[in-house]
Amino acid sequence: MIPEDKLIQITQRFQFLEAKMSEGLSGDEFADVAREYAELKPVVETVSTYQTLTRDIDEAEAMLRDPEMRELAEAELPELREQLPAMEKAVQLALLPKDAADARPALLEIRPGTGGDEAGLFAADLLRMYQRYSEARGWTFDILEQTLSELGGIKEVTARISGTNVFARLKYESGVHRVQRVPETESGGRIHTSAATVAVLPEAKDVDIQINTNDIRIDTMRASGSGGQHVNTTDSAVRITHIPSGLVVTSSEKSQHRNREIAMNVLKTRLYDLERQRVDDERSADRKLQVGSGDRSERIRTYNFPQGRMTDHRINLTLYALDKVMQGDLDEIIDALIQDAQATALAEMNG
Repeated sequence: MIPEDKLIQITQRFQFLEAKMSEGLSGDEFADVAREYAELKPVVETVSTYQTLTRDIDEAEAMLRDPEMRELAEAELPELREQLPAMEKAVQLALLPKDAADARPALLEIRPGTGGDEAGLFAADLLRMYQRYSEARGWTFDILEQTLSELGGIKEVTARISGTNVFARLKYESGVHRVQRVPETESGGRIHTSAATVAVLPEAKDVDIQINTNDIRIDTMRASGSGGQHVNTTDSAVRITHIPSGLVVTSSEKSQHRNREIAMNVLKTRLYDLERQRVDDERSADRKLQVGSGDRSERIRTYNFPQGRMTDHRINLTLYALDKVMQGDLDEIIDALIQDAQATALAEMNG
């Protein structure tokens, strides 16, 4: 059974927010109240449906004691009781603590791992996969910084993805992605194994991270690239070093002012991510790590091209639809990962 007092508290909070919104609040305060109201609305709707169902069951059970209504109650009760377990689970899912970062834009970082040139080419394939997935969901995908190899692979790339619930869906992509295929650079037709690392970070807000100007060193330099239009002729590229953590961020757009802005945003996001990881580690010290909570050295997925197979090792999910996956058809994988994380959280909540 779900504690009735908790359901009453949620409903009362929702009614309070509804009343506050009608008071004519100032811009920032209204935005905060409206955001919480929007987050609570689907929860309250689910709670209301559950409460209606439990009332209907109570009324039908009471009708059993009335000889004239008994037959009607006996016809209704089995169907009502059959709906109850699914409705209880829906309420429990709605009541699960939300990750405050779920609705935020995300920074996507991809780097080649073991495998030389082939790893860089695979990193480029992953970048295209996430671009296509973002386009399919109507998200905005902006590459902030990218370094290419001579073969067209990626040495390093950072992209910003914005839209609805970006981090909520992409946070499970962090980790080592392994590929098994015959490289374009391989003349003997042998299958090689290489890897790329993916990191998905929730974008930081100014209120999350305050950076002391004494803690950073900002250098300007001439952008490097593959030649031609890719190389700046002025010292517009910016490198920011965060001295306490040792983090180094660069940006090489044409505008030095824009580069400072991009680099500072990336730095704040990485520092915010470090703090989130620290908190996650403390919470996870005495229990199993949840999916997506963050060991980025963990091999999470294998893409086997000869067999057309994608396997996610965390949830033992195998799909023989690799072509579709590489075209950005990721919803089946991501939905399964979310369901697994929810099941783990429900088990902990009920344990």
